[in-house]
Amino acid sequence: MAGRGDESSGGGGREAQRVADELRARIGHLYPLHSFLPAQRALAMELGVSRDTVQRALRELVNEGWIESRRGSGSRVKKVQRIQSSTAKATRVRGQVTLAPFISEAFEQPEVTLDVYTLTSESLDAHIRLQSERIRGGFISPQRITLRMLLPDPSLPLPYPRVKESPDDARMRTRLRTITETHTASLVSALRDLQTEGLVPSVDVRIRHAPLTPTFKLYLLNEAEALHGMYEIIERQLELADGEVVTALDVLGLGATLTHHVKDPADADADADAGAPGTVFLDSMQQWFDSVWNHLAQ
Repeated sequence: MAGRGDESSGGGGREAQRVADELRARIGHLYPLHSFLPAQRALAMELGVSRDTVQRALRELVNEGWIESRRGSGSRVKKVQRIQSSTAKATRVRGQVTLAPFISEAFEQPEVTLDVYTLTSESLDAHIRLQSERIRGGFISPQRITLRMLLPDPSLPLPYPRVKESPDDARMRTRLRTITETHTASLVSALRDLQTEGLVPSVDVRIRHAPLTPTFKLYLLNEAEALHGMYEIIERQLELADGEVVTALDVLGLGATLTHHVKDPADADADADAGAPGTVFLDSMQQWFDSVWNHLAQ
């Protein structure tokens, strides 16, 4: 954790990004819809940064539409991750379903298998770190974890994120690459450390890059469930590492509505008609993921 002495203009930008990432991960989990975030002073002390850094992070969350801030009233959550599901799990979190319980349940199995296709590794990193803490605390004890993650090729000229009026401005692409590299290294380290420390006997983490622009994000969980959501392109104000505020065209993966699909247990029977909608969707997405992994990704 970086301290207050590291908050030069560049360091402060990185620290503000780190704080914003942490708060996003908490929204919908520790901070439910309509709840208030802790006071800025408390957040600064907890996260080891200055109040100015917390304020910069909160401004980013305001610009993204996650929270609303009013002087004298604090910051309140106005949006959380939404998941639409036709299964009973849709009501397990008092009407506000988030990604966290699905990832948590996947990690409660002896063998954990995750196939993930995403624009960045930001969301997954937060969930992996949460599960690693549960394992360290002795709350769960998976014996094998297998993760395959597909990311876009870093050299690919993506249409987003970008500065709205300056498509050739490379700063947004640099920012995206930095965010992705940071979170990818974080989640890989978190998982491999579990094996090194003897907490999980077998850990297999593989990252590949595909020459595709992600238009959706996909989580395939333990070959039995799928979470799928389209990226919505939005226009928002964004503060870059050098402090300049630009109008950006971006996507908010954490804010995308995800649809939840479950493989019908009856379809595991060889004599059953494997035609349930959830089974068809999950099988088709698994085939798509495998085809990109095996033939396009490097």
